[in-house]
Amino acid sequence: MSDQPSPWWQPHVHADRRPLLLARNRIVAAVRHWFELRDFIEADCGALQVSPGNEAHLHAFATEMIGPDATRQTRYLHTSPEFACKKLLAAGETRLFSLAKVYRNRERTALHAPEFTMLEWYRARQDYRVVMADCIELLRLTARGAGVERLRFKERAVDPSVEPEYLTVAEAFRRYAGVDLLATLDDAGQASRAALARQSPVRIAGDDTWSDIFSRILSELVEPRLGQERPTLLYEYPSVEAALARVCAHDPRVAERFELYVCGVELANGFGELTDPSEQRRRFVEEMDLKQRLYGERYPLDEDFLAALSHMPEASGVALGLDRLVMLATGASRIDQVIWTPAP
Repeated sequence: MSDQPSPWWQPHVHADRRPLLLARNRIVAAVRHWFELRDFIEADCGALQVSPGNEAHLHAFATEMIGPDATRQTRYLHTSPEFACKKLLAAGETRLFSLAKVYRNRERTALHAPEFTMLEWYRARQDYRVVMADCIELLRLTARGAGVERLRFKERAVDPSVEPEYLTVAEAFRRYAGVDLLATLDDAGQASRAALARQSPVRIAGDDTWSDIFSRILSELVEPRLGQERPTLLYEYPSVEAALARVCAHDPRVAERFELYVCGVELANGFGELTDPSEQRRRFVEEMDLKQRLYGERYPLDEDFLAALSHMPEASGVALGLDRLVMLATGASRIDQVIWTPAP
């Protein structure tokens, strides 16, 4: 006998999945209606891009575009509709959302799929705390759409109607790891590996960078404690961990970046958006230098995107994993259970 699970199209498998998929449809319809009531425009963003995104740890699918004259150019499936949405902000849109199929390589777990749906939305000239509040409203909307009172993952359950927890990254590191994170950052936001290594409560290797140690503490000690009894909004990430976000006016060591956690699951990643093209270029180059060092590859910069930034208004935006949200609303244990046709 084969140890492989039955294909998703087998009638008995589909019968088990179908209630979850129909709940997904109800949730998507409710989400669209929510945005329409608030005068958002839905943008259908193209997936084929010059650059898939320039974050060191995101991995893209590449393809080749062949012109009528047989010239060949590399193109990528986007890892997010972010660049396209920001170009639309530069073009004059002020409130927009996108339900986009996105593609990420090297990602396949109970919570990750190589092809999934990203819900992104942007508000021009509004503070990033406004999109934080949007996230909480959408949690509650999702629960109503699925006909449940609690969002669940494994043995955990959270009532989205309760007041969320707002927790800075520095507070979370102090509370759950005993680490004074801000003491490892200088006034310009530069990070000291030695200062973090001295405090580290987790195993570190000699070639670990500050970011490596930060990520390990976050994933091993902090994230599992977030969103356990109520939704948690983790905000003010170190500037060195927020390549697309503005630095905070009150403290340049941290930036206007937040993440939403429910039942220990990261659902959303949002920013007060960076609009300085020179600073964005510098950060992208740093990210690609790190990617080259770690993975032996780099992605091109989207020069059209960088040009558009100089025309983009101040804005806030967020990317939310729709499939994960549906998982929590339906109690699914794996992401492929709530995707109509999972990637092979």
